[in-house]
Amino acid sequence: MSPTASEPAQRVFFALWPREQERQALSRATAKTASRCGGRPVPAPNLHVTLAFIGSVPRRRVPELRALALRTAGAVARHAPLALRFETLAHWPRQQILCALAAAALPAAHALAEALKDGAAAAGFTPDLKPFHPHVTVARKVTHAPSRPALRAIVWRFDAFALVDSRTEPAGPIYSVIESYPLANAEKAHE
Repeated sequence: MSPTASEPAQRVFFALWPREQERQALSRATAKTASRCGGRPVPAPNLHVTLAFIGSVPRRRVPELRALALRTAGAVARHAPLALRFETLAHWPRQQILCALAAAALPAAHALAEALKDGAAAAGFTPDLKPFHPHVTVARKVTHAPSRPALRAIVWRFDAFALVDSRTEPAGPIYSVIESYPLANAEKAHE
């Protein structure tokens, strides 16, 4: 459900939100390649893995997304954090972006992304329903593919996922975590 013109709205998405040191490591590992590809590097504080893009929603409905996230976190709780290993870069020409791609598809990450999209759609939101491909956009306005797509392996570990606010400012997008939801269940970790 999209907001009406007079109703306050918020642009949101669900994401795996890395720790600061992990974002910095990926930013450093991709900065030169991003520049050589004619791209503008994404600032390190904005690096993340999108699970489900929800889009613009009425602010009054954000609590519904928070409740969905809480239910989903409980349903997919794990013994250990999710880990994604990024070791390849890809240029997506249509979107003009350079991405770090996860080395292997993790069933748990796919299940989480699908559960969030399906839950949002069932609640009347209009999430982007494209298949989940774990990646991190590291540069925008990229004009050509990297000559060497290999990347020194960077591992990100996630014990939670987040509902994130997205604002567009003159200098570019600004992302802010609204709330985080645990993926590692303390009870399961002690079994």
